[in-house]
Amino acid sequence: QVQLVESGGGLVQAGDSLRLSCAASGRTFSSYVMGWFRQARGKEREFVAGINWGGSATRYEDSVKGRFTISRDNAKSMVYLQMNSLKSEDTAVYYCAADQRRLPIVTTASGSYDYWGQGTQVTVSS
Repeated sequence: QVQLVESGGGLVQAGDSLRLSCAASGRTFSSYVMGWFRQARGKEREFVAGINWGGSATRYEDSVKGRFTISRDNAKSMVYLQMNSLKSEDTAVYYCAADQRRLPIVTTASGSYDYWGQGTQVTVSS
């Protein structure tokens, strides 16, 4: 069983930055593909960013490319999402997720992920 706990959300103004963190339990964290998803009110959950088990491959949703950066620290069982130049449309609940398959690539489908955190709210005021 894997537990994921997100932190770092909050209320910011457009153009500001935030860094989300996700703390993972489990002895095999280093073998998981990790992803960040978000769900805005009234919308479906969408993929934001992902990173493979070794950190050699990342993938981003088009609207966040160049603004968001995903990273991981396997020694600390942590994954991060650095969000810069935030926009009002980035407002959502952000979820950390783990795909327990040891894959060299990043999957974007939420159904591929086995474990989910409880989410952290990010609100960007314009």
